[in-house]
Amino acid sequence: MRFTLRQLQVFLAIANHENVTQAASSLAVSQSAASTALKELEHRYDTKLFDRVGKRLQLNEQGQLMRPQAEALLAQAEEFDRNLDRHSNVGHLRVGATLTIGNYVAVAILTRFIQQHPGARVQLIVENTRAIASRVSNYDLDLGLIEGELHDPELEVLPWRDDELALFCAPDHPLAAKPALTDADLLAADWIVRESGSGTRQAFDRGMKGLLGDLNLILELQHTEGIKRAVEANLGIGCLSRLTLEEAFRRGSLVPLQAPHRDWQRKFYFILHRDKYRTSGILSWLALCREFTAP
Repeated sequence: MRFTLRQLQVFLAIANHENVTQAASSLAVSQSAASTALKELEHRYDTKLFDRVGKRLQLNEQGQLMRPQAEALLAQAEEFDRNLDRHSNVGHLRVGATLTIGNYVAVAILTRFIQQHPGARVQLIVENTRAIASRVSNYDLDLGLIEGELHDPELEVLPWRDDELALFCAPDHPLAAKPALTDADLLAADWIVRESGSGTRQAFDRGMKGLLGDLNLILELQHTEGIKRAVEANLGIGCLSRLTLEEAFRRGSLVPLQAPHRDWQRKFYFILHRDKYRTSGILSWLALCREFTAP
């Protein structure tokens, strides 16, 4: 074997950061040490793994082929090292979650996970579906928990649990007293919705099939709480996961609206890179998530 684990670490860090200085900093080594490790790896196999694009080092075709194998080898080596130390089998886990899941589901899962694996370190990144998928695809995250449907040949998408969107408005909104909304009501309303790229927006667009181009979308916001506050201020009506609205419905600061003739059902999903090695930490996280069934 003509490569070292340190060389693989440097190769992957540069692939992630596309910059030797940033890669070296992430590994707590000097820039010269990182540069030397990469040069030695390429020299030993008489190959180039990166193309220089301006100030960035971008993986070439050979580097892209080697990356998933290097990720898997390093993950197995780290797990082997932890087992030899007889510490927890779970080390550092990088989890991405979309906003609804991250703010209303993932924290409870994370708490249970830490209780079961006291030595584990979990990094939770909360962004929209598009951003989480990009990070998983780029190996920046070990797995993702998303709300939106996704079709990416690099990613494995696994169904997790059911969810439901709910329409809502302020208690004194003119539509609040209606037992059910018609399509005419939906078209006449001012809407405050999630941004494009989010799973909630994807499900909203699907639920409004046939009407979408004629809806009056006055605000598109990234944050669930911002949408709720704007609707409470009577700027319009909204549509979010029922999970995010249960407390506001109990308080009466927001009220649910009914449009049962349209489909508001959706699913949450796990996403993992197809070439990512499934460590014991990843498998344990997935198993724990499956215990959290739909309400």
